[in-house]
Amino acid sequence: MSTRQFMPQSRRSRLLASAAVAAVLSVGAIGGTIYSAEAAAVATGDLPQQSLPSFAPIVERVRSAVVAVKVDIEDVADAGEMQQQMQNLPPEIQQFLHRFGSQNGQNGMPQPRGRSHGMAMGSGFFISSDGFIVTNNHVVQHAKTVSVTMDDGTTLDAKVVGTDPKTDLAVLKVKQSGDFPYVTLAKELPKTGDWVVAIGNPFGLGGTVTAGIVSASGRDIGSGPYDDYLQIDAPINKGNSGGPTFNLRGEVVGVNTAIYSPSGGSVGLAFAVPSTTIRAVVGSLEQNGHVDRGYLGVQIQPVNQAIADGLGLKTAKGALVDTVQPGTAAAEAGLKSGDVITEINGMEVKDARDLSRHVAAFKPGEKVKLTYVRKGETRTASLALGQQSNEKTASLETSSKNDAAVLGVQLAPAGQVPGGGDKGVVVLHVDPEGLAAKQGLSDGDVILEVAGNEVSSPADVKAGIASAKHDGKKAVLMRVKTAEGQRFVAIVFAKA
Repeated sequence: MSTRQFMPQSRRSRLLASAAVAAVLSVGAIGGTIYSAEAAAVATGDLPQQSLPSFAPIVERVRSAVVAVKVDIEDVADAGEMQQQMQNLPPEIQQFLHRFGSQNGQNGMPQPRGRSHGMAMGSGFFISSDGFIVTNNHVVQHAKTVSVTMDDGTTLDAKVVGTDPKTDLAVLKVKQSGDFPYVTLAKELPKTGDWVVAIGNPFGLGGTVTAGIVSASGRDIGSGPYDDYLQIDAPINKGNSGGPTFNLRGEVVGVNTAIYSPSGGSVGLAFAVPSTTIRAVVGSLEQNGHVDRGYLGVQIQPVNQAIADGLGLKTAKGALVDTVQPGTAAAEAGLKSGDVITEINGMEVKDARDLSRHVAAFKPGEKVKLTYVRKGETRTASLALGQQSNEKTASLETSSKNDAAVLGVQLAPAGQVPGGGDKGVVVLHVDPEGLAAKQGLSDGDVILEVAGNEVSSPADVKAGIASAKHDGKKAVLMRVKTAEGQRFVAIVFAKA
């Protein structure tokens, strides 16, 4: 006869339930490890269920500072212009990027109603007790009238104080006086994996709260020259644009701006302008209605590995100076085409966009110290930044095609070719199977420099290539003039 013993039903049920909870908690863990000791305690019954973290205290403290933003657009042409701005984005961005500022518009952009009226909706939040509000530029762009609705249902008229399209931020001011609830901007950015809470007006449903984590940071989604987004997985939808994302201290860490989505709805990839950017921009918008940014006066392009090899750099970092604008701070400091800027005021310059963000953070007239590399030698230059206008933005041109084959070009001195100019060597013909074609050279291009030296004949080009090979370089860098302007092309040598 069996001697099996049966445990009491109550104890058995409790252990089975604990095992089930532990299994559920282990599903999303790496290697089957439970996320935290607190979760493990819940699984074994040592911690009451009500002791799990709750976002309710944070939400209760900050939600009164969050508003729904309603914008009337009376000119149909304005709405069409905003649609055009979306169409001007790169195709891969257009496919998945949605900026949500509209209740009924496509891709978050306002749609005209009838012949002369449109409406957009978004979110925002008070940053001061006297009624200043932060939202997205694309929510209020071209607005004729703006109103905001508070969490208690109170509707207030507002005016646009200032906008900054380059960071997609805007500041509003309510017209009524009062002592309004407000929230503060975080001085430190959250880390990847930190919890965040978003509050906004998705689909016109004001006061909606969603939660998630920071899934990445420093994202460049191609929407502007200073992209540096936080990526979060909290559900963000139409009408959330301009709304805040909070850390667990109730501080604003970002302004929800865009999502990647093939359907237009949330799939867990949302992007928020970080609080560090907000802090740098909103003060200028409050005072001046616009942002004054420093201007260096160079066109720059990224340093890829081929360009680094051509310049003899150890790593593919920094910003390569393509051209220097005459009469600018860069020109007066002696910067030249082919220089690679590696630091500004002791801060590392990781790539071309990083340099653009660093320079834009300074005000016109501020003095900065640049560290750069010229022909393998590290140099420094001190200069006072100029004033950036809307037209003066650093252009970023990439030269990323890198294959190894034969050069495959026919050359002639520029002075011997009609329309070739008086400097450089004209590319008469490019073999479509040759290396030059694969690097982007085309018939009619003019080679101005090879390995940092000006060229005026095919022999100069040949000598420059031979010299680079003799020096053991993996590639040779050429400065080329095309119909679109000047750029650098790295020709990677064939492997022996």
